[in-house]
Amino acid sequence: MDLKTFAQALPKAELHLHLEGSFEPELMFAIAKRNKVEIPYASAEDVRAAYRFSNLQDFLDIYYAGASVLLAEQDFYDLTYAYLKRIAADNVRHVEVFFDPQTHTERGVAFSTVMIGITKALSDGQKDFGISSKLILSFLRHLSEEDAFKTFEQAEPYLDWFVGVGLDSSEKGHPPSKFARVFAAAREAGLKLVAHAGEEGPPAYVWEALDILKVDRIDHGNRSLEDPKLVERLVKDGMTLTVCPLSNLKLCVVNDLKQHPLKKMLDLGLKPTINSDDPAFFGGYVGENFAAVTEALNLSKAELITLAKNSFSGSFLSEAEKQSWLSRIDDMAV
Repeated sequence: MDLKTFAQALPKAELHLHLEGSFEPELMFAIAKRNKVEIPYASAEDVRAAYRFSNLQDFLDIYYAGASVLLAEQDFYDLTYAYLKRIAADNVRHVEVFFDPQTHTERGVAFSTVMIGITKALSDGQKDFGISSKLILSFLRHLSEEDAFKTFEQAEPYLDWFVGVGLDSSEKGHPPSKFARVFAAAREAGLKLVAHAGEEGPPAYVWEALDILKVDRIDHGNRSLEDPKLVERLVKDGMTLTVCPLSNLKLCVVNDLKQHPLKKMLDLGLKPTINSDDPAFFGGYVGENFAAVTEALNLSKAELITLAKNSFSGSFLSEAEKQSWLSRIDDMAV
C-alpha cells in the first residue's frame, strides 16, 4: 500500500486535542438553536466562514465564543461523542483529551455538568468504537493562578475522573512559572502534568515547563529546536512532544508544511507525535495531519511507524497497554 494509506491503517493515539476545538460548525449551530443561545451567525456556513483566521488570538476569540453555546450535560456529551465518532475513521485507538472547565464555569455552568457530559461520552466511545481515553483538565494561562486554584478545588471531588492537568490558551506573556504552585499541588495529588510550551513562546518556556512545573510531557515544543542544549535535554529525558502540524500551518507557526520541524525532530532523536489540536478550526483530524506531513516532508515508512509508536509510548496508558499497542504496530511493520 502507499504510505498515506499505511499511515491511515496504523493504530494511533492522540495526545493533544482540545474538546472545545473539535466543535464542528454544524453541531455548534444545532446546539445554539437547541439552547436558544444567540450567536452572530445565521447558518453553519457562516460559522465555518468565521473559522478563517491567521493568528492564535483571533482563533481564541472565536473558540470562546463558540463554547458559549455549551450549557447542559447533553451538549458536552454530543461534542465529545462527535469527536470520537470522527476519529474512529482515522484508526485512533486511544485519546488523551484536554477540556477547559474555566471556559464554562465562568459562564455559570456547573463543573459537574461539564465532567458528567464528557465522561459519559468517553465511556460510550469505548463501548461503541473501542477507543480508550483519559481526560486532562487544562488551566487557562491568560487567567490568574488564583483562578486555577479555584478550578482545582472544584475538581477535587472528581480527581479519579481525569489523569492530569495541563496549561493552554495564550502563551505569550504567560510563562509556565506563573502556575508553579498549582502544578505542585496537582503533582502532590498524584496527577500527571503537561503544558503548552514553545508554540509561540520561546525555548525558555520549555525550560520552565521542565524544571519548574516538572511536566511529564510537552505540548507543541516546536521552538525547542532553537536551543541545542534544550534539544539535548529533551532527548536525554525521552520527553514526548505533542506536535500539531496543521495547527502550526493555520496559525503561521510555519508558513509551509515543507518547512515543518517534525522531520528534523525525528532526525535529532526527539520524540514527536502527530496530533490535531483543534481540528474543527484547523482543517484536519489526526488522519489529515498524518497525510499532510507524509507528503510534505516525504516521510518514510519507518518514520511513520516511529510516530505511531511515540503516540502510545508517550501516553499515560499502563506499561502493559503500551506494549500491547507497540507489538501490534511491529506486526504491521513486517
